[in-house]
Amino acid sequence: MRTLTVKLPPPLEARLEALVRKRKQSKSELVREAIERLVEQPGAPAKGSVLDLVGDLAGTGSGPPDLSTNPKYMRGFGEPSNLKPTRAPSKK
Repeated sequence: MRTLTVKLPPPLEARLEALVRKRKQSKSELVREAIERLVEQPGAPAKGSVLDLVGDLAGTGSGPPDLSTNPKYMRGFGEPSNLKPTRAPSKK
């Protein structure tokens, strides 16, 4: 077998250590098992933030470049509308 070095953030390392103690397996065995599960499920939904999931779409839309930072676009948001509600014609 070949050796692979992996850097883990401390919280993930702590979870791995707890699993090592619980299952009485080595870190290598658990990591191999996790990788095998991951590669066997290519159709499984990706995990991550919304940006991770739709990052390839960022910048493809149109609109003002300051939409997320300019408060003028929020004027009137959440306030009652002056428009009259539309009703479907009643059937007789």
